Amino acid sequence: MAGQDIQGSLKKRGIRLTRQRRLLLDLIEKSGQHLDAEQLYEQAKQKDPKLNRVTVYRTLKMLKQGQLVDELDLMHYGGDQHYYETRMKQAHAHVVCLRCGKVEEFYGEPLQRLRRQIEMHFGFQILVARTEVGGYCSNCQGLRAREMEEAAAAAPLAVTPKERRN
Repeated sequence: MAGQDIQGSLKKRGIRLTRQRRLLLDLIEKSGQHLDAEQLYEQAKQKDPKLNRVTVYRTLKMLKQGQLVDELDLMHYGGDQHYYETRMKQAHAHVVCLRCGKVEEFYGEPLQRLRRQIEMHFGFQILVARTEVGGYCSNCQGLRAREMEEAAAAAPLAVTPKERRN
C-alpha cells in the first residue's frame, strides 16, 4: 500500500499518520512475514526504543478499525495469536502448515474464479474474502511419514484373541 493511500485513508477518518503508526505499517507491509502483535512490538522497539507495548496494541486496533490492516488467526496454529497484514494486498489464500506453522500466500486466477462464482451463484457482492488452507508442507509430510514408520516398527505386534486366552 503506498504511503499516500495510507495517509489519505487515515486523513478521511480524521487520524494523523504519526511516526509510530507509519513504523508499524511499514513493518507489516515490508516484513515478508505474518507478524503477531508481540513480534511487531519487538521489531518496532528496535527502531524506536521509546515505543511502548500499549501504543502498538492501540495502533493495531485503530488500523484494523480503519480497515488498513487485517487481523488473521491463520488456522489457529499459534493458539490465540493473531497476525497482521495490510488490507490493500491483492486477493490471496493463506496456506498454513499445521505442523511447523509455515505460511505461504497463494495468488492466482483460481481464487478470482471462485470469487466470481460465489458472486454469481448467490447474487452477492464480495467486499472481503479470506481463504485459509491447512495441511502439511512437503518437508513436514516427509517427517510425518518417517515418524509413522518408526512408530509402526516400535509398536508391539498385535495380539490375536486366541493368543490372549493362552
